[in-house]
Amino acid sequence: MFTAVDRRMMREALRLARVAGRAGEVPVGAVVARDGKVVGRGRNRIVGSHDPSAHAEVLAIREAARRLKNERLLGCTLYSTLEPCAMCAGAIVLARLDRIVYGARDPKTGACGSVFNITGDRRLNHRARIEGGLLARESGVLLKAFFRKRRH
Repeated sequence: MFTAVDRRMMREALRLARVAGRAGEVPVGAVVARDGKVVGRGRNRIVGSHDPSAHAEVLAIREAARRLKNERLLGCTLYSTLEPCAMCAGAIVLARLDRIVYGARDPKTGACGSVFNITGDRRLNHRARIEGGLLARESGVLLKAFFRKRRH
């Protein structure tokens, strides 16, 4: 199901998630890749930038679009340590990403199958292939540790 490239990309997303966590952000990281190469990176920067839209996925999509000089990210895969939310799923559809690979499911706000399925909605003009569960344990451990620490 998942390739060596998928695992390498998700490990990079996990590295970015750890950086976000150390900065006091919810530890989520994301990478956009094309042909096995990273074209965009992002980590949550919501708190530090005072920007509710500064999710890891959105930042990775923005960087990939700038780098590829195209708002359409055809042929690209987004790797995220957490299932994308509704805002990020909307950006995924608008960017025309081919595939989404995520780590941990988000049963509260996930929009790639858990709560909503925005990226698979036939009423929209684009659908992305979704594959969840890659390095899910590692992603979940980061998130649980962050919120446990925050509560205490």
